[in-house]
Amino acid sequence: MMMKSLICLSLILLPLVSVVEGLGGGGGLGSRKPIKNVSDPDVVAVAKYAIEEHNKESKEKLVFVKVVEGTTQVVSGTKYDLKIAARDGGGKIKNYEAVVVEKLWLHSKSLESFKAL
Repeated sequence: MMMKSLICLSLILLPLVSVVEGLGGGGGLGSRKPIKNVSDPDVVAVAKYAIEEHNKESKEKLVFVKVVEGTTQVVSGTKYDLKIAARDGGGKIKNYEAVVVEKLWLHSKSLESFKAL
């Protein structure tokens, strides 16, 4: 009887373990993953959003140039840590670090931080 119970328990738990491992994509749920295609339109949209929000808050006039690199992390939404190249008011291109959390189900984004590197 005990052996049957163990087999049944194994059959129930094994698929659950596989699903949980699959969610994390090899690094576990919540692990950071490098963005492979920084030119992806969704990534570029998040970077442009970060610059627009920073410009509103700081009254600067940064202009998006490109996403240099970044990572994503699934937390309560998708957290983007991006290194963004932007042109300042004097025409000089500098790199900035932006953290944006996007919650697709709420159709919302929030700029968590933005700083010059």
